[in-house]
Amino acid sequence: MKLITRLTHTTASFAPTLARLTLGLVMFPHGAQKALGWFGGYGYHGTMGFFTGTLHIPAVFAFLAIVAEFVGSLALIAGFFSRLAAFGIAANMTVAILTVHAANGYFMNWSGSQKGEGFEYHLLALGLALIVMIYGAGRASIDARLAAKSA
Repeated sequence: MKLITRLTHTTASFAPTLARLTLGLVMFPHGAQKALGWFGGYGYHGTMGFFTGTLHIPAVFAFLAIVAEFVGSLALIAGFFSRLAAFGIAANMTVAILTVHAANGYFMNWSGSQKGEGFEYHLLALGLALIVMIYGAGRASIDARLAAKSA
């Protein structure tokens, strides 16, 4: 099976479509904060400075994290190479859990009483990403059209 076919093959089910759109729409504001400074974010340079300076993340990985959240969310919304976009977000969420959020426990910091945010949000994103990685983009996606053309 050709690589393009493997990446774009999808089911006609609505479930992966819902997972893809939900993940893309939830991740877009986070990516836009990091890449563009929208929604109260620090923008590309501020985020790179925080990741590489404060968190000591190598610049290449910091860049990939920003791309995964911003470009990946747009790709998911469009349904374009959705498995790859979902993988990038899943990797990003896994690293965020392991390097920052696991130390803060499971729950988000709703009451402001914790040192930081827990990892429950990240698990939800991982679950949605896994659905897209396994089943593809679903209906109404560029992937579905590409898969039909390459078949």
